[in-house]
Amino acid sequence: MPGYVSAVLPLVTIFVLFLNVRCEGQNGQSGVYISAVGDPGMRRDGLRVAWEAWNFCNEVGEEAPHMGSPRGADCFDLASNGDANYTVVHHVSEADNKLSYTDSFPGNNYTNPNNVDLYAAAKEIYLGEKCEVKDNPPWQFWMVMLKNGNLDTTAALCPKDGAKVGPFNPESRFPCFGKGCMNQPLVYHNFTSIKGNKLKGGISGSYDLDVDLSQSVGGDISYYSVTWEKEVGQGGWSFHHILKTSKKYPWLMLYLRSDATLGFSGGYHYDTRGMTRTIPESPNFKVRITVDVRQGGGKNSQFYLLDMGSCWKNSGHSCDGDVLTDVTRYSEMIINPETEAWCRPDRLYECPPYHTFKNGTRVSRNDTANFPYDAYHVYCSPGNAKHAEQPTTYCDPYSNPQPQEIMQILPHPVWGEYGYPTKKGDGWIGDPRTWELDVGGLSHNLYFYQDPGTTPARRRWTSLDVGTEIYVSNNELAEWILSDFDILVPAISSEHGDSTRLI
Repeated sequence: MPGYVSAVLPLVTIFVLFLNVRCEGQNGQSGVYISAVGDPGMRRDGLRVAWEAWNFCNEVGEEAPHMGSPRGADCFDLASNGDANYTVVHHVSEADNKLSYTDSFPGNNYTNPNNVDLYAAAKEIYLGEKCEVKDNPPWQFWMVMLKNGNLDTTAALCPKDGAKVGPFNPESRFPCFGKGCMNQPLVYHNFTSIKGNKLKGGISGSYDLDVDLSQSVGGDISYYSVTWEKEVGQGGWSFHHILKTSKKYPWLMLYLRSDATLGFSGGYHYDTRGMTRTIPESPNFKVRITVDVRQGGGKNSQFYLLDMGSCWKNSGHSCDGDVLTDVTRYSEMIINPETEAWCRPDRLYECPPYHTFKNGTRVSRNDTANFPYDAYHVYCSPGNAKHAEQPTTYCDPYSNPQPQEIMQILPHPVWGEYGYPTKKGDGWIGDPRTWELDVGGLSHNLYFYQDPGTTPARRRWTSLDVGTEIYVSNNELAEWILSDFDILVPAISSEHGDSTRLI
C-alpha cells in the first residue's frame, strides 16, 4: 500500500521557519514568534482549501440550481508510488461538495437542518471533519469567500442590525435587477491533480445562472476564478484570483481567508472551521503575505491588502451569538490608489473620533493641524452604539447578520511604522511585494467603539483575509496572485494551551 508523503518541510527547516523567527512587537518588545496557522506560508504539499458563498447579509437564502449548498472543499495528500511518482489522494468527493439542504449528511454523526442557511453552516463542519489535519491543535483549511452585493429590499431576507424586518422600497445604493438578484453563484471545481511535478486545481463560475462558461467569459457577464498551483516539495502554493462584475451583478467580493478553526469568524455567526489554530490578539502579532496585483478592478475596487475581522459586544464582552448585541468589527487597508479619503475636516462624520500614533499620542479629529485625515478612507459606527460620538455615520445595517463597525484606512506615512504602505501606489499594479505587517500593533491603536465606562475588549482577530470588493461597477475586472500567507504570534501565546483559542 503506498505511503502518504509528509506534505511539509524537513524537520530542521520547520524548526528554523516556525521557532526561530524574532520580531519586534508593540512598544519595542521583542521575542520569538511562531506561526498561528496550520499551513505556515502555504508550503504544505497536501493542500487544504475550501470555499463558501454568501448573499448580501452573509447567508445563503437560496441555493443555485444543481450546485448544492454553497460550501465545498479540495483537500488531499500525496501517496508515493516510488521513484518520485505521486498520486493525489482526495479526502472530499464531488458528491460531498454537491450536498444540498435536501440531502442527509453521510453517517450518523451529523444533524440535517431543513433550512438552507443552517445547512450550509453544518456542511462546513462536515467538510472540516473530512479535511482536518490532526495536529495539536487540529486545523482544517484556507477559505475562499465569495459574496454577492445585490440586495432585494422587497424580499425581506436580510435583518437590520440583527433584527428581522419586513420588505421596504428599493434604494439606489442597493443594486438589484429584480426577483432572484441575491442568488448564489455557479461553482465549477477542477479537483487538484498532478502533472509531472506540478500540482494544480481551482474553482470558477458566474452569478449569471444562464451562461455557458465553456463558450466564453467575455461580454456582460459576471465571472470569478481561483486557481492554485505548486511544485511538489518546492516553494509554496500560489493562488491566482480573477473577479469580474456585470450590469446585473455590479457589486461582488472575492477573498482568501484564514479563519478560526472553531467558534465565530469575521461576519459569520455560526461555528466555523479554518486555518488559524491560535487566535492572534492585539497588540503582538504579525502577518506575512506576498501580493501581486495584475488588474485593479476599476476606481471602485476596494482592494484589501489585509482585512481583519472580529466580534465583541459594545460592553467589551465576547460575542455569544446574540445578533442584536454582538458587533462585527472590521478594519481594512485599501491599496487601490484611486480610493479617496472621505474623512476630511469638512466631513468629520466619516472620521473616527481620534487617531492614536504608535507612540501613544492621541489626536482628536477636530485638530485640523495634526489629525491625519488622508490616512482614513471612512469610519462608520455600529448601528446599536448608543453613545457614538457625534457627528458620525452608521454602518450599513443590512450587509451583516448583526450590527457592524468598519474602519477603512489608506496608505499613509502614519502606518509606515507598522510595515504598511505609506503612499498611493505602494503594492499596486507593477509593484508586487512581500509584506510583513505589524497587524497587532496597528489594530491595538485603531479606534473601535465601546460603551462609556466599560472594560476594553480583548481584540482577538478570528479572520484575516486578502482580496477585493468591487463596489457597484459594471464590467470591471480584478486579478491578483496571493502566496506566502502566514500569521505570526509570540511563542509564549502557544504555551497557554486552549486559552489562546477561545473565540
